[in-house]
Amino acid sequence: MIPLQLPAGTFGPVVQEALNILIGSWREGFVQVSGFVGATILLFSLVQYRFDGKLTQLLEEHERAQPLVGGLLGLTPGCGGAIIAMPLYIRGTVSFGTVVAALGATAGDSAFIILALAPEAAVYAYGLAFVASVAFGYSIDLWGLGVGRVDSAVARLSRPMTDGGFSTTSVAKGGPSVPEYESPDGHDHSHDHGGSRLPSYLPESALMERVSHGIHVLWWVMLTGALIAGIMYLSQGASIGLDEAEPIWEVALTYDGLFTVAGLLGTTLSFYLYFVGRHYIGDGDAGRVRDGFASLYKTFQHTAMETSMVTVWVIAGYLVYEYGMAIFALDIQALAQSAGVMTPVLGALFGLIPGCAAHIVFAQLYAVEQAFPFSALAANAISQDGDALFPLMAIDLKAAIVASIYTTIPAILVGVGLHYFWPYTQYGFGVLG
Repeated sequence: MIPLQLPAGTFGPVVQEALNILIGSWREGFVQVSGFVGATILLFSLVQYRFDGKLTQLLEEHERAQPLVGGLLGLTPGCGGAIIAMPLYIRGTVSFGTVVAALGATAGDSAFIILALAPEAAVYAYGLAFVASVAFGYSIDLWGLGVGRVDSAVARLSRPMTDGGFSTTSVAKGGPSVPEYESPDGHDHSHDHGGSRLPSYLPESALMERVSHGIHVLWWVMLTGALIAGIMYLSQGASIGLDEAEPIWEVALTYDGLFTVAGLLGTTLSFYLYFVGRHYIGDGDAGRVRDGFASLYKTFQHTAMETSMVTVWVIAGYLVYEYGMAIFALDIQALAQSAGVMTPVLGALFGLIPGCAAHIVFAQLYAVEQAFPFSALAANAISQDGDALFPLMAIDLKAAIVASIYTTIPAILVGVGLHYFWPYTQYGFGVLG
């Protein structure tokens, strides 16, 4: 990271270093990560737009293939595919093994970072996650694998949470039918702004809605610039540490200027869209990926909101890492190396954290900082359930807890196996460069 050169004597050395980290992370995060993530999310969102809700129909119609199809749904980057399986399980349409296969195969929004920055690692990690999760899902359906006992043990800790009208049965049997939350046109509009979903700190304003749409369009201009600058950054040897690849700070019609302007403005617009804009123009609940989109504009809008969410957490990860290094002289890679076989185990246990935010940071540390071995990445990919766990938690917390336990078991087994037998043990396996 090349520090920003402020006039001498403007700040003391400690404040100057803190600003260097903040502004440097603000610039580099959007170019080094978000540009690639946005392009990847757009690609898969366009696939969702093209095929709309056909994946749901496929899962309902092929009972014997359910864990396999559930794994394929989970394998799709983001959380949308796995989210599809959750209401179907609650209705009793698919098996609990299908839920485990879908949750185990998904890597949530962190998958976009690995696909963009470490595609070879993504192929191996998500391939292993798919195989392990589908095999475990079929094993649960065929032999139970103690689901009933785990179900009973969890029942002592929690009771099912319902939507007010239904209570699910044992996770070994599936749940009863519950109402679908779709409009007559077949699309879920629960995330569209309707005037009542605004947080208390935002006022009702037609002007703010128009401004937010304009910022959304400008965000795409910045993302395009960031993607171009990011490709140039990699092509100039950034991935192998060549100093000439590091851009200087300037505002000009050059590579360095594009890197600086797209990075700073792109991150700023992303923070606006995540904290303000999404409440005015839709997708107020980022991370709840849909299985279809009403229009091409909605597809681009969804991509912008998802990428903005990733950007916020990537910047948070950059700051935590850089400030941690500056204050405590932390060396995460050295800590991981000293942990030995516990590193993939910890990666699997880290996957128990619901949602995508923490795992976005985890993926960033692997792909950008090369702080963890591949075994930890693969274990985390299997164990984490992304945002897909939240719909299940809302209806049956017990089933969600059991599902999390059952995705962690193959994660530990695969992670430990990779630690001892994987031939590519170097850090940064599969990272571009």
